[in-house]
Amino acid sequence: MNAVVSKDGTKIAYDRRGEGPAVVLVDGALCSREQGPMPELAELLAAGFTVYNYDRRGRGDSGDTAEYDVDREVEDLAAVIEEAGGSAYVYGTSSGGALALRAAAAGVPMTKLAVFEAPFVVDDQRKIPPTWVEDLRGLADRPGDAIKYFMTKGIGLPGFVVTMMKLMPAWKPMKAVAHTVWYDAAILGDNVRGKPLDASQWSGVTAPVLVVGGGKSPAWMRTSVKAVAEAVPGAAHREVPGQNHMIKATAIAPVLREFFGGGSR
Repeated sequence: MNAVVSKDGTKIAYDRRGEGPAVVLVDGALCSREQGPMPELAELLAAGFTVYNYDRRGRGDSGDTAEYDVDREVEDLAAVIEEAGGSAYVYGTSSGGALALRAAAAGVPMTKLAVFEAPFVVDDQRKIPPTWVEDLRGLADRPGDAIKYFMTKGIGLPGFVVTMMKLMPAWKPMKAVAHTVWYDAAILGDNVRGKPLDASQWSGVTAPVLVVGGGKSPAWMRTSVKAVAEAVPGAAHREVPGQNHMIKATAIAPVLREFFGGGSR
């Protein structure tokens, strides 16, 4: 494990592997650098890139502060990129993609940015409770309930599916980071209100951006992905056939290699 100190003094833990141009991976909700899709993806990309896979604040071996602010997470990503050499390719998935977009708009130096299915809601196909940030924050000390609320109200899974998830090996590591799930809700902000995206929030993005979606994702998500591609200046859009929000590392890795322009194929 390695660590870098963010602007506010918080320790941010990361793993580094591989050789070549730097790639920083930004996780979504309920994941860490040891749990979720990023460990396998890091291994796949390490043949041609130096891959930085970090614990977002409050997760794994990273520190946290008493009062959360999305801007501190932007600073965390900036600190990891600085550690990687001052600029890097960045891949953000789900709410991690929303965070990476916010960082790019704030001027955090990125060579290129790939975003997979930032879960914005741009029409009435999905309904997110207007109080979901506050609701999730109130459940921060009840990890099982926080996961259930997030999975049912946020993602839209049936309750019985979440009940079955409690029997799976991933449940315990998800509970370990569930107190941060309201951070992800806060990152999405007003972009879940079922309204067209305000493109001005990303007007500061200057890096080339690829917005990626899964061909088997629900209609509301595919609509959202296209809306993000239209709202971000100069962004390109790509759909990966046969994939949904839980995209396989083996499916996204070649897309990233092609976009970033390096690594073995």
